[in-house]
Amino acid sequence: MTRRSLSKRAAIVTATAVVAVGTVAAGGAVAGPGWGDSKPGKKQIAGLFDQWNRALQTGDPEQVADLYARDGVLLPTVSNKVRTDRAGIVDYFEHFLANKPVGTKIETHVNVLDSNSAIDTGTYEFALTDPETGEKSTVEARYTYAYEKRGGEWLIVNHHSSKMPEG
Repeated sequence: MTRRSLSKRAAIVTATAVVAVGTVAAGGAVAGPGWGDSKPGKKQIAGLFDQWNRALQTGDPEQVADLYARDGVLLPTVSNKVRTDRAGIVDYFEHFLANKPVGTKIETHVNVLDSNSAIDTGTYEFALTDPETGEKSTVEARYTYAYEKRGGEWLIVNHHSSKMPEG
């Protein structure tokens, strides 16, 4: 091959590569799953707890359950039963909400995995009021919320909460 044909071949390969990269970049931004969506900030994800806590304040277990995905799993704080469907989640909150829980985060660590999934984990406490006696108590617990963005809405896909082992 002559020097001229090598230069011409290199120019064609380079032009083809540029067009291919431009096509992939443009197509990915338009058609790729999650492409073009911006990652949420840690503050936004941490704020999902506030939304959940406000739902608790309504006293309506259905409103709380609305924040969980249809296939969400709840490992609750004050029950040994794992809840794996909406009916089970509603049932748990029917009982838990009778204690008028008010949650307060003590420590939080957020990991934003991508534009559609994140994890919030740490410790929180609940101020509870016994519905029969009016006696107040506090439960300290560890928590993990795994969130997924589905249909444009952040939903809880996994929620694990357990009493502190030393408290």
